[in-house]
Amino acid sequence: MAAMTDTKHATGVLASERPPEAAGHGWDPAAIRAQFPILSREVNGHPLVYLDNAASSQQPLRVLNRVERYLREEHANVHRGVHRLSAEATEAYEGARRSVAAHAGTRDPAEIVFTRGATEAVNLVASSWGDASIGTGDEIVLTKMEHHSNLVPWQLLAGRTGCKLRFVDVTPEGTLDLDDYDRLLGRRSRLVACTHVSNSLGTVNPVREIVDRAHAAGALTLIDGAQAAPHMLTDVAKIGCDFYAFSSHKMCGPTGVGALWARRELLEEMPPYQGGGEMISEVKLEGSSWAKIPHKFEAGTPNISGVVGFGEAARFLADLGSEAIASHEGALKRAVLGRLREIQGLHLYGPREERGRTAVFSFAYGDVHPHDLSTILDQRGIAIRAGHHCNQPLMDHYGISSTARASFYFYNSPGEIDVLCDGLAMAAEVFGGVA
Repeated sequence: MAAMTDTKHATGVLASERPPEAAGHGWDPAAIRAQFPILSREVNGHPLVYLDNAASSQQPLRVLNRVERYLREEHANVHRGVHRLSAEATEAYEGARRSVAAHAGTRDPAEIVFTRGATEAVNLVASSWGDASIGTGDEIVLTKMEHHSNLVPWQLLAGRTGCKLRFVDVTPEGTLDLDDYDRLLGRRSRLVACTHVSNSLGTVNPVREIVDRAHAAGALTLIDGAQAAPHMLTDVAKIGCDFYAFSSHKMCGPTGVGALWARRELLEEMPPYQGGGEMISEVKLEGSSWAKIPHKFEAGTPNISGVVGFGEAARFLADLGSEAIASHEGALKRAVLGRLREIQGLHLYGPREERGRTAVFSFAYGDVHPHDLSTILDQRGIAIRAGHHCNQPLMDHYGISSTARASFYFYNSPGEIDVLCDGLAMAAEVFGGVA
């Protein structure tokens, strides 16, 4: 990690770490990229072109240095001590909660529960709310484009409770079939769990409409926001959902930490997810009582450094501005779509128009296996993802086993689109043309 040698501003942010937008310079792509040390390295003798952001984004100096400062100067256990270091660690931890709450669009930090990621956030709801609220014959409505993290926890719940899972169909264009959704909603529907943005197709689902229809049927709603929270303004009040899950590592923060947002009244009604220290009010041999939310759901010593980094990442994105991020990514999206449409033998999955999608592009390239394609591109320093992307049912829906996936973030540049397309042309040559 870089040493902290710059003078702090009154905000506590180092001058060299301030995003160009926050510093009043407008959107400067080169200055923004300079905030990410890893983007200056080479891979296999070529400049790194990192296009695997849907799996995990990179971290800016501001986040790296904030975590280092915590580890060097503030490290102690939180909430449990009256000494100076514990107070500083607690303030850093709870300050991060306030920043993450602001990113989610809630004014109540107690509605944010820190987890190990979006996966654990969904599992928390399935185990706590689900075990207490779901019974035999109840129905949970999912979609065929769900990440395994928003599918397997509900399968496990179905195995425990005897509830039924029903799945909204996906159209050939990669959007949800809302007529099918209406057919599946019924008097036994207790929960609708849906991804905000597909990690494979890039499809942006109409979550407000999905939520409204679910509520009209008497069902609660959980939105998997892992692919949405990094790229767009997240406002749980406008979405109207009951639960929203997202992760730090896809939005410029550390791995191993994420958050569940839930309506306060739901969190207060739900039983604890795990037992142990921190989540209790009083413990006797005969039984225990629980701490107030959100601590009721945060048993044991948390990932304090990860949470501190998560909070700094949320502040970093806020300083850049959601509109500026969306504008830059929108330009990248339009350019990538235009270029990919021109490549003979390349089949793009998901919406082929820019409206209703993000800058996540899954594709097949002739008969070239996605793993072979990823290996060839890696030789030119281009990092893409190849596989089923934790979307095996969606792959089955399309009759394929895997795709190649290039996913962009705000620090990517138009020049990297050229490098990607040149790499695809080279792959075609290696395989003697693409049918």
